[in-house]
Formats: sequence, C-alpha cells, structure tokens
Amino acid sequence: MEPYTQMINNDTICAISTPHGCGGIAVIRVSGPRAIETAAKLWQGKSLKQSVSHTAHLGTIVDRDGNAIDEAVATIFRGPRSFTGEDVVELSVHGSIYIQKRVLELLLDHGVRLAEAGEFTRRAFANGRMDLIQAESIADIIASRNEASHRVAMSQMRGAFSSRIQDLHDRLLEMASLLELELDFSEEDVEFASREKLISLAEEIHRYVTHLADSFSRGRVIKEGIPVTIAGETNAGKSTLLNSLLGEDKAIVSDIRGTTRDSIEDTVEIGSHLFRFIDTAGLRDTSDPIESIGISRAIDNIAKASIVIWMVDSTSTLSAAEESWARISPKIQSHARLIAFINKADINRDASAFMQTLAQAITLPSDTILLTGSAQSEADITALQQHLSDIATATTAPDGEITITNIRHHQALKAAAQSISQAIQGLRTNLPGDLVAQDIRETLHHLSTLTGSITTPDLLTHIFSHFCVGK
Repeated sequence: MEPYTQMINNDTICAISTPHGCGGIAVIRVSGPRAIETAAKLWQGKSLKQSVSHTAHLGTIVDRDGNAIDEAVATIFRGPRSFTGEDVVELSVHGSIYIQKRVLELLLDHGVRLAEAGEFTRRAFANGRMDLIQAESIADIIASRNEASHRVAMSQMRGAFSSRIQDLHDRLLEMASLLELELDFSEEDVEFASREKLISLAEEIHRYVTHLADSFSRGRVIKEGIPVTIAGETNAGKSTLLNSLLGEDKAIVSDIRGTTRDSIEDTVEIGSHLFRFIDTAGLRDTSDPIESIGISRAIDNIAKASIVIWMVDSTSTLSAAEESWARISPKIQSHARLIAFINKADINRDASAFMQTLAQAITLPSDTILLTGSAQSEADITALQQHLSDIATATTAPDGEITITNIRHHQALKAAAQSISQAIQGLRTNLPGDLVAQDIRETLHHLSTLTGSITTPDLLTHIFSHFCVGK
C-alpha cells in the first residue's frame, strides 16, 4: 500500500495511551518527526538521540529547571519500524495523575500537540503500516468483551480478512483486464477468455462475497451479545432466572402476577461468549394499558431472539402452559433455538411428569432442549449455562472462517455483491465487454473501500473519530 502522506501533517503528537486515572504505571506516547528530539529535552540518562530502535532505557524526566518529575522508562521506536511508521517514544511513568499531567504539559511546552482521537492509528494507516480493515480491528480489540469477539478482531488485525479481499481484488482485476483487452482487438474478433469461464469465475466471486456479507448477522451477535429472550406466563419465574444468570438482583421478584411490565436487559459472559438476556412481561390477557405495552414488547423480543428460554410453571395447569406456548410459538424465528425450562421443580415433585405430559400435548421444534429444575438452584443454572454455551459454540463461525462484525464492511460487501451480480447478468446476455467491465470495476471499487486503497478524508475522519485518544 502506498503511504497516504496527504492525510497527515508533520506535527509531533502526544497522548496518554493507558486508561485514564491512577494506576501502577501510565504510558505516554509521542509520535512524529520530533518525537525523539523532544523526549530527549525532558530526559536525564542515556542519550535517547543516540539510542537504536526498539530499546528501553531507565532515566529521569525533568522540567526546564532540571527538577525531577519522575523516574521512568523510555522506549524508542524509529520509523518506519514503529506502530505509526514514524519515530515514536513511549514514556512509562508512575501512574500518578499529577505525573501524567505534568509530563504532558512539558511536552506541550516543547511544541508537541495533543493527539486527536484515533490519530496514532490513522497515521499507521496513512504510512502503510496497516490497511483500513486492520486499523478498525484495533478498535474492536480494545472494545472486545469476550473471547469470541476478541478472536474475530485478532483475526482481522492479523490480515485474514484483508488477504481474502486482496485475492478477490486480483481476480476481478484480471477479469476486467481481459474484457478491456478484447476491446483493443475488437476488429480482429479475438476472445481472450470464454464467456463461460468468466461467468463461472464471477459466480464464484459472487457466492463468496455474499457469504461474507451474510456472516454479519452472526458477527453482530458475537460482538454485541447473543440475544436470549426469557418468555412465559406470569409468575413462571422469569425474573428469578434472569437474576440467577446475572448473579445480581436486576429484576424485581414478587408473587404478585404482572410485576414485570417492561423488558429488562443485561449482558453476561458465559464461557467464551457474550449473552444479552432479556426478561419480558408475562404473557396473559390484560386490560391494563401499561402491562399490554410490556406484553407487546415481549412478543417483539421473542421474534428478535437467537435463543428463547420458555419458562413454564410446573405448579400451574397444563392448559396454562399450552396457552403460553400458543402465544410464543408463532413468534419464534426459524433460526432461533428453544430451551423449555420447566420451573419450580423444587416445590413440585411431579415436575418431570408435567414436562413429559406437556411435550406430548404440544409440538415442539425437534432440537428443543427440555430442562426440569429450579431457577433458584445453582446446579440447574449451571446446567442451563452449559446448554447456552454449547448452542453459542455450535452457531458461531468455526476457526479460520471470516466473520464480519462491522456495519461499514457489511454495506460495502452488499454493494459489491450487487455489482458483480450485474456483471454476471451482462455476461449471460452477451452485453458488450466494456459495459461488463464497468460493473466489474464498480465491484473493485466497493472492495477497495474496505481496505482503504480507495477512501476519502471524510470517511477516515468518521472512522477514527470513534477511536479512543492515545490509540
């Protein structure tokens, strides 16, 4: 990738790269043409100007009058072998808020300016140290909250997604070149590649681009949490289950029916996956307008869920459970998994028999998980968590498969799929080669916006403004 030097200036910038606040240490990063020179002005110890790249040195940070501010470690990275591609100094100081503030003041006093949000990563992209997909993955790594989302972000940062896009780019460029070359020899009626071969190649590209775009639905739940809706009749134990899964009293638990009138939502990590649990209002006929709104929202959340936990009160009647199922079942999507939790087995010895009778009375999906237990039992909650983890593992991408988690990437892939589809149609109908080549070039354009080989300052500003300062 050619350096995008027009996107940056020659300022030397600085920022605290560790989380704000008091801690054991804090890292202050300085990058730019005067990074080493400026850091040397604050330094007492081994000469930083004479130090080779990728070395760390113990010394003292001092003010203009020679007063010691802190004993610190300075790590030198000389461009282009640095994160930003420029000269970089990282000053590791004690985590005192006063020390951090004072060192920044000294740097600013020597002509360095504070970095904008995401400016270090933007410079890394501009200097060809990484492409745009890899740059965005850094923000995803920082924001990752569980093993699954971290694994996806790491794969993208290491270039797995970029490599696939580059492969598609090369194949499309070859197709466009062959079609355009035929135009130069149109009078000789020369065909450099058969239409059948081009159609086959274009269809293969279309299938893969569509496959990548479709992975966004899976990637979104990995990143934001797998949506799990807890639904059922009133007083079935839904709020108790939510509290047990979260390990805190998030929802009010009461014997009074209809206590939960709105959806209550929170996330928790189970195994390597993040789950987003939604406790809903009990399903029943009611004249209360507020409760009716809560029930309507419960129905909507069932339709949006990847997993539905149907709570059944084993101390209630079979007809009540059947009525509850009649309300829930039409709203469960075909891709969603169902867990039927027959609750209150601790106060109903016949809970297992109740479950068997219920399973015979209604038609459940073939992959339904049937559990009998108590929402207050640690052992039963552990068993439920294991089932949830197993479902998540089975429905997320296997190792090595690319998963899209970024809405910008999804939109670009959808646009690329549309334009290559138009190229396929043109090839099948013997459209002139220049028109087909135009659709292929449009596909190339959409894929190039992914890696940033085609981009705009406005797009970069939008992307990097969402980064934290210091990265």
